[in-house]
Formats: sequence, C-alpha cells, structure tokens
Amino acid sequence: MPSETSRQPLLLIPGTLCDERLWAPQLAALGERADIRVPRLDASDDLEALARDILDQAPWPRFSVAGLSMGGILALALMRLAPERIERLALLDTNPFAEASERQAQRADDIAQAEALGMARYAGEVLAPLYPAEGAAEDPEHSALVVAMAEREGLETFRRQAIALRDRPDGSAALATIAAPTLVLCGDGDRLCPVSRHTYLAEHIPEAELVILEGVGHLSTLQAPEAVNQALSRWLDRAPQPMPSRQE
Repeated sequence: MPSETSRQPLLLIPGTLCDERLWAPQLAALGERADIRVPRLDASDDLEALARDILDQAPWPRFSVAGLSMGGILALALMRLAPERIERLALLDTNPFAEASERQAQRADDIAQAEALGMARYAGEVLAPLYPAEGAAEDPEHSALVVAMAEREGLETFRRQAIALRDRPDGSAALATIAAPTLVLCGDGDRLCPVSRHTYLAEHIPEAELVILEGVGHLSTLQAPEAVNQALSRWLDRAPQPMPSRQE
C-alpha cells in the first residue's frame, strides 16, 4: 500500500443533502492510491462562500477535485477561485449554468415542502424518485440511503444549499480557461442534469474527456460504481496541471 505521503490528494464533493456515503464505492476503490477527503456543505447559503470554506478546509496546497451535482458546481467554483491549487477536475452529473428563472422561483416551495413533510418524507417521496434513470425503477437500498443522508444533513443545511444553488453565478463563461485535466461524466438517463449539459462542458473545457454511462441516472457513483471508479482511476493517471509560473 502506498505511504500516506505518496497517495494523491483527492477531494470528493457530494451533492445536495448528501454526505460521504454518496462516494462510498469510490472511497473503497481509490483509498489505496488517494488520500481522500469529503467536505460538509453546510457553512453558508452563498455558493462562493461555500467554495471558500472548502478551500480553507482542504489540508493540501494542491489537489484533485471531483464533484457530483451541486458538488460539481462547487468544483467549478473552486477552479475559478483557486486554479493554482487544482491539479485535476472531475464533473459528474452536474450543471455549469446559473439557475433557470423558473427553477429559482421553485426553491422557496422546495424549502417549505421539506419543512412541512420533514426531511425523511421529503427525501423519500420527492427526491429519491428523481434519481434513477428515466424509466428505471427505484433501488430500495439507494432510496433508503438518500433518506438517511437527508436526515443527517437536516432542514437548515437544505435551506442553505437551496439558496446557494438558486443564487449561484453562471459558470459557463470560465470553462475555456480551465487548464486542468478534466473528466466529464454523466448517466444518459439523468433527468436532473441531462447529457446536453455535459456535452457542453466537454466541448468548452480544453482538456476534457467525456464519459456517458448507459442506463444510469443522477447518482452515478452509486448506480454505476465500477464504471465511475474506472473513469476516475484513468483520470487520476493523467498528468496533473502544472503549477502556474509566478508573474513578476
């Protein structure tokens, strides 16, 4: 097993109302080659402030970062705020754009519904059915995990995350400036972050590799763990972005 100092520093950022269990298959598969941390996303209702909190918590000067859904949005924010610290970038089942106006208007209703139902019912009845691929049945184990993670994160964290997503800046304009080796991965049945957003990412990030998984929905790390692990392993094999030279 590699020593602690030889393992690659890797940050895995979860999605809305998720924790390290979203990445359980990757933690198991990549733990020998990577020193992995999974941040909490509860520090602020401002996306940039959340990103700065993640950067402050990261224990390494430079690292690779992968994010799923909201985690991918935050990974792009890290790339904008501190590109010199990012060696590689992986964007899974995510969205580079600002919130659509009609979706912005729905966020207050989402928070009110979660408050009325409680986090367990909201996650089980509203969120979990959205995550399988189009036309696929829910996996009871995955749905139970979605509920458990939501209960742990709680209503206040959900409120902060919903507002941060509602008010997030558009990240698409900065894609062409990304120099880090980038993996863009999604399921072809993702109903929340469709394939078109990922083809856009791959077309606009210079060093991007696009991986589309057949029959997979929004939670690709759980729904297709072996394929995701293989893609992440190839990504970690790529030479990291060189440290930018200092300007005199």
